[in-house]
Amino acid sequence: MRILFVADGRSPTAINWIRYFVESGDEVHLASTFECQPELDLKGVDFIPVAFSKLKAAASTSTGRRSATRTLKLRTAIRHVLGPLTITRAAARLRELTGRIKPDLIHAMRIPFEGMLAAEAYRDIPLLVSVWGNDFTLHAPATPLMRHYTQLTMRVADALHADCQRDIRLALEWGYPVKLPFLVIPGNGGVHLEGFHPPQKPVEAPIAINPRGFRAYVRNDTFFEAIPLVLKQVPQARFLCTAMQGDRQALAWIDKLGIADSVVLLARLPHAQMAAEYRRAAVLVSPSMHDGTPNTLLEGMACGCFPVAGDIESIREWIDPGENGFLVDPTDPEALARAIVQAFARKDLRAQAAGLNQKRIQERADYSTCMAQARRFYGRIVAGGY
Repeated sequence: MRILFVADGRSPTAINWIRYFVESGDEVHLASTFECQPELDLKGVDFIPVAFSKLKAAASTSTGRRSATRTLKLRTAIRHVLGPLTITRAAARLRELTGRIKPDLIHAMRIPFEGMLAAEAYRDIPLLVSVWGNDFTLHAPATPLMRHYTQLTMRVADALHADCQRDIRLALEWGYPVKLPFLVIPGNGGVHLEGFHPPQKPVEAPIAINPRGFRAYVRNDTFFEAIPLVLKQVPQARFLCTAMQGDRQALAWIDKLGIADSVVLLARLPHAQMAAEYRRAAVLVSPSMHDGTPNTLLEGMACGCFPVAGDIESIREWIDPGENGFLVDPTDPEALARAIVQAFARKDLRAQAAGLNQKRIQERADYSTCMAQARRFYGRIVAGGY
């Protein structure tokens, strides 16, 4: 197949997915909304900025992690208000590109703003759109124009991929035709089980990992406020925080709460190195308010971490509270602390959950199995057999 991906080419989630089709021998082109140089044997890479992605990339490079927390919510709000105004111009460039490439299939990975861009540029080429975790719950209702372009994307799409059943239900509410096909598998294609697997021996030390970094929808304030509450009952507890090294907000919270001896702020780690960090931890903490199925959650579960996550509908598709994890109100530090303390104390429950989670990941999130499903799904779309 000749496939054109419209995606953020810097994203490990997108690269993990795209790599499968490159290695399968398909002719793969990438229209990236951010400047990038992916280490893939792509037929072509074009940069089509949308929603100020060029300016955002430049700002991230110049200011680094120091300002990430301070500007995150403001930047998201600005993109919600002004980002849609950039779609028409970017769509003209994408139409020119598709006319030149003549792909069999266009796959837009995420609704804002890649799916919106592809929908506005739509021609008579099958369009598959991926829904990412908070596309419907956070971004779509943010402004009238975000609502308009989300509805347009759902009306125009020929097929849909989501990482949870909840988003299929929401897609129908946003205008996706009920008769059209959909696929539900992890957003990045699944977990590489040869790398993400439990440690040889279960972790005994009370170590928790928060792999979410700083995102507008992850309540890291709740997470940090829960830490001193945990330490009152488990003084030896330690907390690993990836993609937070040097962040001013994280350092301010640590100083204010007096928890410097118990927290390690790690850099943003390459995907392959994350498995080793998961295997150091007994508990994984994911206090999100909006989410689909986080790839970090699945990878941590595959590595034997006991998940403590925000109690939202999509996460309940993976976690049965009290059996293979705990779900809590992501705005309540006391509830989060109680869940972490209980997880540390219940070695028997952690062992039970590790077995259940390993089986669940093998059955529903194995990369090779899921991506074989995706390739068959692509074939159906291209053939029009749906």
